[in-house]
Amino acid sequence: MFSDSSTLFLALWFPHLPTDRLKRENPERGHTDQHLIVVDKIANALRLTAVDERAAKAGLHMGLALTDARAQFDHLDIAFASPRKDKALLERLADWCDRYTPLVAFDEPHGLILDMTGCIHLFGDEPSLVKDIHKRLHQHGMIVRSALASNAAAARALARHSQGGVVNRQEQQRRLYALPLVSLAIEENHLAGLKRAGLRSIGDVDVLPRAALTARFGNRLVNNLDAMFGRQNEPISPRRIIPVCMAERRMAEPLIAMESVELVLQSLARDLFLRLQQKVEGAREVEASFFRADGNVRRISIQTGRPVTETKTLLRLLKERLSTLNDPLDAGYGFDLIRLAAIRVERTQATQESLDNRAQETGEINTLVDRLSIRLGNARVLRPVPVDTHIPERAVSLEPAAHARHADTVEWNSAQARENPPERPIRLFEPPERIDATFEIPDAAPAQFVWRKVRHTIVMAEGPERIAPEWWREHAGALTRDYYRLEDSAGKRFWVFREGLHERGNPNPRWYLHGLFA
Repeated sequence: MFSDSSTLFLALWFPHLPTDRLKRENPERGHTDQHLIVVDKIANALRLTAVDERAAKAGLHMGLALTDARAQFDHLDIAFASPRKDKALLERLADWCDRYTPLVAFDEPHGLILDMTGCIHLFGDEPSLVKDIHKRLHQHGMIVRSALASNAAAARALARHSQGGVVNRQEQQRRLYALPLVSLAIEENHLAGLKRAGLRSIGDVDVLPRAALTARFGNRLVNNLDAMFGRQNEPISPRRIIPVCMAERRMAEPLIAMESVELVLQSLARDLFLRLQQKVEGAREVEASFFRADGNVRRISIQTGRPVTETKTLLRLLKERLSTLNDPLDAGYGFDLIRLAAIRVERTQATQESLDNRAQETGEINTLVDRLSIRLGNARVLRPVPVDTHIPERAVSLEPAAHARHADTVEWNSAQARENPPERPIRLFEPPERIDATFEIPDAAPAQFVWRKVRHTIVMAEGPERIAPEWWREHAGALTRDYYRLEDSAGKRFWVFREGLHERGNPNPRWYLHGLFA
């Protein structure tokens, strides 16, 4: 059929998705002699937006007015359209399709595109793959039409406007040439223009000169043709992040016992880290996916503050995450596929253990951060990260500890701190507190100031450190600041600033206390 290096795309189209959803919600609707139709208000009239397979065979179709449908048939099961529920079902189907490939994209309306390149060998051959998908979807009450082709546009057109199936490269062009013009997915007026010109199929259009087609019908028609025949690359947009590395296990019989599930996770973790070690990488985000036999998919994500390279550490974090779930993991009818994927990785470096216990303490702190992040949530366990700005209150931001990179953390050298005291206090007031300062000349440091009804007499001052506002972020009236480090007669040290400059027309500048030195 296809060579191992060729690209393969599988298009799935659910022509009766709204009515299939209604039958899944209420199985009794599938065992009556009534025609199930879905209606919605379009242009001030109720029209059919979906029909089930029986109604379609009887002649009912989308766009038909409800009054005309009632005039033809007495027994109609009428339901109102719910695009939100239809979208939710399509998302669940996309999750279910992850068992075949991680590259799944939406193909509206009511369709999915699967990039099966390099995945066919997991299922035997192409016909076995398509047969397995149709069998499983039929068991879940879904009617599906599919086509497997060398590119996404061709697979989509063949699935929606032909019998579909596995189309090899030798017969793909012939099958495409026989498709009707509606498979070009172009505007209605352009479609009508092609029909007026006597064109009836894709083959009639593809043989015409490109310049004439572009001048008459625009670029979209030519681009769609080139994408359909593989003359230009049209990649799909996967709905989920593509894993960097993953390991999975398909079960001959669904697993129900959680003890067996843990053993499978342990085996998958070993395989995953073995592959990452070959790249000298560790996992920063790992996702465990559990595919149930009834079609439900459960995903559990773990994010760590440092690259994880050990199976024991990952399993401990997984158990911690499972124990904190509001909705516990339920095997139901059993898991027939379990996958462990590294979503985010980071290069690891060999570390030399120091003679003291600092390295051990750092490792214990990182482990504690990971456990707290999993138990309390990433948004509640934060760490400061430096920001490239000279505005003091913006120099540090708080980010989830599990997201911050190791290179972004700042390690304080206590020996250097004793020799050179910090120029800025570690903790700042937000907002800065107003003080009443007394100073001799406009640009001098305060001789004394009153803060919280207490007067402080200054015996030593350093500065100023002039900081201009960020004009691209501040409002038009933002003023320049002059910062001073002050020490009073009691030995207390303060960080104050004057807002505004005397020489720029500010005769009475305001003074603020921004922080205290330890």
